[in-house]
Amino acid sequence: MIKRILKLFVKGLLALILLCIALLYIFDYDYILKGIRVVYMTGHTTAYIDDYSYFDNHTIEKGDTAIPWALHHDYNKTKATDRLSVTNEQLGTVAFMIIKNDSIWYEKYAEGYSKDSKTNSFSMAKSIVTAMLGKAIMDGYIKSLDQPLSDFFPEFSQGLAAKTTVGDLSSMSSGLDWIEHYTNPFSITARAYYDPNIRNVMLGLNIVNEPGQEYEYLSGNTQLLGMVVEKATGKTLSAYLSESFWKPMGMEHEALWQLDSEDSGMEKAYCCIASNARDFARFGTLFKNKGVFAGKRILPEEFVEIATRPKFENGSMYGYGLWLSNHMNKRIFAMRGILGQYVICIPEDNLVIVRLGHNRGKFPLGKSFTEDFYIYIEEAYKMIEDAS
Repeated sequence: MIKRILKLFVKGLLALILLCIALLYIFDYDYILKGIRVVYMTGHTTAYIDDYSYFDNHTIEKGDTAIPWALHHDYNKTKATDRLSVTNEQLGTVAFMIIKNDSIWYEKYAEGYSKDSKTNSFSMAKSIVTAMLGKAIMDGYIKSLDQPLSDFFPEFSQGLAAKTTVGDLSSMSSGLDWIEHYTNPFSITARAYYDPNIRNVMLGLNIVNEPGQEYEYLSGNTQLLGMVVEKATGKTLSAYLSESFWKPMGMEHEALWQLDSEDSGMEKAYCCIASNARDFARFGTLFKNKGVFAGKRILPEEFVEIATRPKFENGSMYGYGLWLSNHMNKRIFAMRGILGQYVICIPEDNLVIVRLGHNRGKFPLGKSFTEDFYIYIEEAYKMIEDAS
């Protein structure tokens, strides 16, 4: 009797699972199955820093000649403060760097990660895509920040959409019909992460608010911007990134950029470049030095200046592809990822701070950054002060 009941239960459960799978396909939510395989079946509950190996990727090729980082004469002579060590351990920091005067002053790795280890950038990629926009303008592929989106995609040539510019995409002010939700598997954000044809997803969206009027953080903006750069240059994002930044900036390792699928071959422009702390740090140095790296002009100075200033009063924490802060009464701009990935630039003190890891802290009331962001800055300054 018990065996019969158990058998009926198992059959019923299998039937329910098959029904759920069928419904996902019928209602065009079958991408969720990939999410289950990549996340839950690997023991995770959300995206994680090593998930790039479960996706198709394009390689971002490095050049023949690397530009090695200079090591500061006081390299690693100062230990992390107790507060920094506790924060790093609690939040699973795997890489932490302080770059002073364009030389590595301090670096530490954990959990078997090293200076050569790749991890997911998550939304730090948004800053890189904005840099690619600046480069495309510099190269003459795109006219200016004011060029209409419709010049590249006629799908956005009617109504409010016709007013949307590439600058609106970079500054998070397009008015796009997009809800930034990271835990709902039925959200547009989840679809963008797992759907096998992200171009079709994006071209099916609408502009529902007046563009260019106010800040609203939407990953879809950067995905559209990436599609603009791809179409304007006639090159994949990975190829253009390699040609314009990875090679001339002397990156020491190849990197990977997650694709929606092998068939579509579109990079997830809003996220997901797998690289290491030292190579990510080069972008911080590039922005800090107003578009110059190792003596070479990579980006226009005026573009970097615009990108690192707030565009809107209500969005004072964001410029063009970069997060902004005035913590400790300093002008700070940063690349930022969802799990506490940071490249923090403080030009007035010639500092770049890099942190990669598994988790971030909580948002203090009324703040634009989680508490760990402020800790990394404060403790870096204490370490430098202690060494004086």
